[in-house]
Amino acid sequence: MKRLVKKRELIAMDLTPLIDVIFILLIFFIVTSEFKKNETILNLSLPNSASTQKLVKKEDIIIEISPKFLAYNAKKLTFEELRINLARVKKNTSLVLKIDKEVKYERVIRLLDILNKLNLSNLLLITKK
Repeated sequence: MKRLVKKRELIAMDLTPLIDVIFILLIFFIVTSEFKKNETILNLSLPNSASTQKLVKKEDIIIEISPKFLAYNAKKLTFEELRINLARVKKNTSLVLKIDKEVKYERVIRLLDILNKLNLSNLLLITKK
């Protein structure tokens, strides 16, 4: 008499759907993290003020000045590179200035000279409340 031997099949879990979900979550987090593009790049200590607030629009250009660095829309630049970038800006565009309270007055005047030469006068100075 022949004996029937049953072979057991190994049951393996299919990981494909799990990997798909992980990639979808990864893509979601990468895409949503890009919304903070026009935040500041320099760590500034802004002066205090009791004045009213005005909302900064997306199309506004943010210029940051620290004692050592200068940034234009979250990109570190030199004053000459800033002048070249600002030469392409429309005259009615709002320029948001974030100036560290420790910045020497000479650096602020240098920036204002560049803005004056390019006839850019729509300025917003950002402070802490």
